[in-house]
Amino acid sequence: MKDLPAQNISFTEFKLVGFYSLGEWRPFLFIPFFLMFLLAITANIILIYLIKSQQSLHSPMYILIGVMAVLDLIMPIFFVPSMLLSFLFNWSEISLTGCLIQMFGLHFIGTFQSTLVFWMALDRYFAICKPLHYHKYMEISNFLKFVVVPVMRNGLLIVTMVSLAGRLSFCVTNVIDHCFCEHMALVQLACGDISVNNIVGLMAAFFITTADFILITVSYVLIFSSVFRSGETHLKAINTCITHIIIMTLSLISALIAFLSYRIRNNISSSNRIFISILYLLFPSCLHPLIYGWRTKEIRQTFLKFINNAKVYSLKN
Repeated sequence: MKDLPAQNISFTEFKLVGFYSLGEWRPFLFIPFFLMFLLAITANIILIYLIKSQQSLHSPMYILIGVMAVLDLIMPIFFVPSMLLSFLFNWSEISLTGCLIQMFGLHFIGTFQSTLVFWMALDRYFAICKPLHYHKYMEISNFLKFVVVPVMRNGLLIVTMVSLAGRLSFCVTNVIDHCFCEHMALVQLACGDISVNNIVGLMAAFFITTADFILITVSYVLIFSSVFRSGETHLKAINTCITHIIIMTLSLISALIAFLSYRIRNNISSSNRIFISILYLLFPSCLHPLIYGWRTKEIRQTFLKFINNAKVYSLKN
């Protein structure tokens, strides 16, 4: 009976206290994460500008790269500024509504990124394995067939996951041991049964991220087979595809470790778990412009031309 009053309390305000175990060293985290945030914002804005301003980069492959850059620009804006303010000034308060909005944004954009990589793999598959029919398959009307189902899947699972989290009562504590509102970081503070939340969270992880990774791998296996049969005609595609797989694998492993660390007994410290979560959210925003931008010959040449023109303009003035 003594627990009944606590059960009638449901917190609507929370505190994000990620990396609190670092104590007086915690504010110094501002420096590396600010530099990463600056890199992500600057690199993706430049990439978006180059693709938008150059008519020669308006083909399907570059448009997909541009969409990825937009997602990589939005993702860190959702959580990095508040995280940096928390490091510097201990501004860690967030409402339940704000927490749920942040949760939806992070998870939806994150799943959209993995699905977009799958679309990019399809683009490369059609370009390399079915070059004569590439433009037919990549027409908007045809390509939407590959887009609608994954987007509906992502939206349904993420909306369900966030809605179920919002219906919980939070009576344990209002302190979230994280730098942003990750699903399980919030859900584990609930009083009552959270088994449904666990199941839906795992479904989102495996039916979206893992499923996309499997489809991407299958696409690249088919691409590799085609490349090896054709000799060195598309040899440069192997280098690009391998880079895509490495980054996707790193993001997938990081995401699964972060998801499973809340659900199984392990020796992962709080700080390590938070760092792993940041790894799969922030690192891709920093790395994708280099992978999809600088390593793509046409975009690299456009960027160098842009820099040279800027230098000439500055000299004239």
